[in-house]
Amino acid sequence: MEVRIGIKHAPRELSFETDLTKDDFERIIEDAVTKEAAIVKLHDSKSRSYLVATENILYVELSGDQARRVGFIA
Repeated sequence: MEVRIGIKHAPRELSFETDLTKDDFERIIEDAVTKEAAIVKLHDSKSRSYLVATENILYVELSGDQARRVGFIA
């Protein structure tokens, strides 16, 4: 699943792929926000970690696990 996170005062969004399901990822973000955690730790599918200040998250966009098209469509 592809994740895009808008961060306050950042010119670009944070974008990465994760192996988590949509529900699991939403739960991580919701828990961090509702428990007022200072930082949320996220992991991508390549075992990289991202530490994001929870108060600076503007939006989170999750795209489904759709197969990518290859070739031309008439």
